Amino acid sequence: MKTIGISTFLLRIALASGFLSAVASRLGLWGKKSSGWHNFLDYTAEVNSFIPKAFIPAIAVISTFLEISLGILLLIGFKIRYAAYSAALLTLLFAFSMTYSFGIKEPLDYSVFAFSAGAFVLASMPHYQWSVDQLLSK
Repeated sequence: MKTIGISTFLLRIALASGFLSAVASRLGLWGKKSSGWHNFLDYTAEVNSFIPKAFIPAIAVISTFLEISLGILLLIGFKIRYAAYSAALLTLLFAFSMTYSFGIKEPLDYSVFAFSAGAFVLASMPHYQWSVDQLLSK
C-alpha cells in the first residue's frame, strides 16, 4: 500500500509538472528555452487544423487556463479525481487532434496518449496521500 501512495504522489506531481511547464514555456518563463505565445498560437492552429482560424486564439487561451488550473489542482492535491479525469480528457482530445492533423506518430512521439492514460490511472486511485484531499478527509 505504501508503494501505491508514493506512485500516486509521483504520478500526480509528474502530470502537474507537465501542464505547468508547457504553460511556463508559452508564457516565456523558461527564458531562451521558451516557445513563446506566438509560437504556441501557430502550433495550436496546426494541431487544430480542422477548426476555423478565428477560433484559435480562444482555444489557446482556454487550453492555457485549463492547463494552469489542472496543474495547480494536481500539484496541491485538491479535487484530484476531478482534476485527473479532466486532465485525461483534455490530453485525449489533444492526442486525437494531433492524430487528425499530423498522423499517429506525433502524439506517440510526445507521449500524449501516455499522459492521458496516466491521468486516467490517477483518477482511478482509491485515495491520495500527501494531498489537500487527504487532509480534508480527516
